Amino acid sequence: MTQQTPSSPQRPMTGAEIFVRSLIAEHVDVVFGYPGGAVIGIYDALHDISDIKHILTRHEQGAVHAAEGYAKASGKCGVALVTSGPGATNTVTGIADAYMDSIPIVVFTGQVALKLIGNDAFQEADIVGITRPITKHNYLVRDVNELAATIKEAFYVATTGRPGPVLVDLPKDVMATKTIFSYPKTVKMRSYIPHAEGNQKQLDKAVALIAKAKRPVLYVGGGTILSNAAEELTAFARKTNIPVTTTLHGLGAFPETDELSMGMLGMHGTWYSNTAVNYCDLLIAVGARFDDRVTGKTDAFAPEAKKIHIDIDPSNISKNVKVDVPIVGDVKKVLQQLLPQVTALDTKDWRQTIRNWKEEHPLRYRNGKFIRMQHVISAVSEATKGNAVMVSDVGQHQMWMAQFFRYVHPRTHLTSGGLGTMGFSLPAAMGAAFARKDMPVISISGDGGFQMNLQELATIREHNVPVKIIILNNGYLGMVRQWQELFWRKRYSHVEMFGPDYVKLAEAYGIPGFRATTTDQVEDVVKQMLATDGPVLVEFKTVKEDNVYPMIPAGQTYHEIIDIPNDSSAPVNGEQESDLELVTIAKG
Repeated sequence: MTQQTPSSPQRPMTGAEIFVRSLIAEHVDVVFGYPGGAVIGIYDALHDISDIKHILTRHEQGAVHAAEGYAKASGKCGVALVTSGPGATNTVTGIADAYMDSIPIVVFTGQVALKLIGNDAFQEADIVGITRPITKHNYLVRDVNELAATIKEAFYVATTGRPGPVLVDLPKDVMATKTIFSYPKTVKMRSYIPHAEGNQKQLDKAVALIAKAKRPVLYVGGGTILSNAAEELTAFARKTNIPVTTTLHGLGAFPETDELSMGMLGMHGTWYSNTAVNYCDLLIAVGARFDDRVTGKTDAFAPEAKKIHIDIDPSNISKNVKVDVPIVGDVKKVLQQLLPQVTALDTKDWRQTIRNWKEEHPLRYRNGKFIRMQHVISAVSEATKGNAVMVSDVGQHQMWMAQFFRYVHPRTHLTSGGLGTMGFSLPAAMGAAFARKDMPVISISGDGGFQMNLQELATIREHNVPVKIIILNNGYLGMVRQWQELFWRKRYSHVEMFGPDYVKLAEAYGIPGFRATTTDQVEDVVKQMLATDGPVLVEFKTVKEDNVYPMIPAGQTYHEIIDIPNDSSAPVNGEQESDLELVTIAKG
């Protein structure tokens, strides 16, 4: 039940006007959307509003990804607004992406009039039914008197507990009906009461296990960033002297310049982080969910370790891997509870062992005349010193960005993790740029993913959004090609990719474009990109066939890890073996 507060007498407002007033009450400053017949009334109500900036994207999927990027970069709730039918169904991929990655967004969809629902009316789709499995909650508003309360609940559900997407379906006639506007101050739902503080008995058990550990590891996930707990996590690691490894979404929760950092773990994580997890005697999972890309074969994951799991979502506890001490609660709050109770551990020998592993198995690649994606990402990392919001698409470059960019701040690594959505980067970076003015926002895509939502170049140009767009063009769907090479006898089936002249494409949209084709051009082009005001697009023509290592094959364990071969990144495009330089990257 939502608690209403009395308001002074006022003129009746249409549902469309109430919708806008409700967003203002929620301090929404930007909405990404696309109009249509079912939401014309709402767009009319937005026409004279200065409190909310509406960004007309060029596709509804782009609107939802932009809302995700805004939410990930800012910590606020992202908002998208679309029409009924195809407008609503075009949001499904973005909603599923937000659901998998626990991103707080509210998506408002237009709907046909109530009396037409179920009649196969023009541009009708049961978007509530379609999105039920991929939303945290969704609503069909049947009464204008329930509209304000429903919007209040939608934002509350999206942003509390384990965050996630909420959809609100708005029938056209409800938006035209009038009533008195009264916005609730509080929300109370009997069936939804997020639990913030950790149980003291469980905390005591965790403290006891930590005190006895000789080879502990902190396994840090995206929940740490969603909880805004990076400061507490860093303080906890440094106070206890426990080495830290992060998931893909956990990057930035702990500074990778710190000696305790081991970078990312999992399928394409560092050799030393995976080895440390395999031999640790205590694994502390903080805001992580033990997903398959991290664990591989679950019954062989961290086999020697006692396991502590801190998570806001009780359904995550022991879902994939059985743990010894579950602590249900908000990560930030639980770490605040634990910090005064833990003391420094003697992990000197353990940390020296990890240092030795780092020296023996560093991240590395072989560089020659022609450009490697690893080189570009390393050059961006060096040029920005980690002070950039990095937004990747999905594929090989995504893993290399996780490996070779050194993250030092939370909310600076944005990617599609759980769903793995190609086409994510460009619109998400656009959304992030509306949220963050304090550092450059850099979109990195492969040529395959970039072509899926390139229409948002028009939105970026229209609003002069200062996104720095990098296309790493190898002419392949690179990760699929890698799997075909390693596991499908090099039968390259439908992975070679033709694309346009990306520099001319950028110029057609009024965006300056540069290109680099050889290694000696990389650093200068990166500097030129960062020095350019407003949006800019840079294409790097990279070697066609290169593989991401280390790699643990799907469903396997640490023992099957494929480290970087001595002949990794073999000569291509006329390079000679003698021309290749082995470049190592010390991360953490």
